[in-house]
This record gives sequence, structure tokens and C-alpha cells, in this order.
Amino acid sequence: MNPKELLALITIILWPVVPLFWIPVHGLSRFFKRLGIFTYIMPLLTWLPLTYVIYINREFLLGFATDLPLILNIIGIVLFIAGTLLHIWTGKLLGLLGLMGLPEISSKQEGRLVAEGPFSIVRHPTYLAHTVMFSGIFLMTEVLTVGVLTFLDFVIVNALIIPLEEKELSTRFGKEYEEYKKLVPRKFFPKIL
Repeated sequence: MNPKELLALITIILWPVVPLFWIPVHGLSRFFKRLGIFTYIMPLLTWLPLTYVIYINREFLLGFATDLPLILNIIGIVLFIAGTLLHIWTGKLLGLLGLMGLPEISSKQEGRLVAEGPFSIVRHPTYLAHTVMFSGIFLMTEVLTVGVLTFLDFVIVNALIIPLEEKELSTRFGKEYEEYKKLVPRKFFPKIL
């Protein structure tokens, strides 16, 4: 397996963690608050079998590739780096516990509404970061399955995860979050001017 295929396979294997964790946690927040730290078992129970299925079908999943011009490969590297840097920045602002979702599943972990840095431009820069990273990985690896996952990620995040998260954040932060929503656009991409 060459480095491009390995990067594509790692991406395909890791991607399901986001929807497998965040859709249930935001959709059934009261249940998972009661479940607490044991919530982290749930994505493992669903993700590990899926990882096995992906791995045994890796040749099929990696078999659909395209041949992109070198300039698109270079743009992919730039997108991957930009998405990674944005993800690191949002992770630093949220903190490790916030990034792991502990405030969502534990009544003992308060959490705070983050409204500075990239959170002052778009409401969900972490999701934007990983979609930009996936886009970059697709352009770098040329594996069509990664391109499909990038599209699925964009759709699932915007159609399911973000609305569920905003409902949960409104419940948790109340008026403070409602005021934040008035100031910062929900749009996945920031307004230019």
C-alpha cells in the first residue's frame, strides 16, 4: 500500500467517528448526560465493527481513484494544512475536554460558550476544519471514496449535526447562545465583506 492509499484508508476509517458520536450525543443529550463517561463506549461499539468492515474491503474502497492534475494535488496539500491549522486553533479554544464533548455528556463539566477567534466568524469552525481537511486529502490521494466521504460529511454535518448541536447549545447556554447566534452567521463558510 502506497502512502496515498494509506492516508485515504486512515481517513475512511476515522471519518465515521464524528457522526457516530455527535448525532446521538446531540440528539439524545439528556440520555447521554445520565450515561456520563460511559457514553464513550457507544461509538466504540459501533465504530470498531465498521472499521473491520472497511478494512476487509479496503481494496474495493481504494480501487476507485482518479488522476488529478498536479496543481490540484498541491491545492489539496494547502487545504489539508489549512484545515489542520484551523482544527488545532479551534481545539485550543475549546480545550481537550470540550473537543471530546465532555460538557455535553457530563453535568459536572460546565464548559463555556466560545465566541472568539474563528468562532467569531462562523459558528462551527471545527466542522469547517475537518471538511476542508477531507477535501484536501481527497485532492492529495485522488481516491474517489474520500471524495464521496467529503461530500457526505458536508451534508451530514450541515443537515443533522449542526441543527442538533445548536438545539443542545441553546438549551445549555440559553440567552447567551441566542445572542451569539444573532452576531455570528450559521453558514458553514464566513461572509466575505
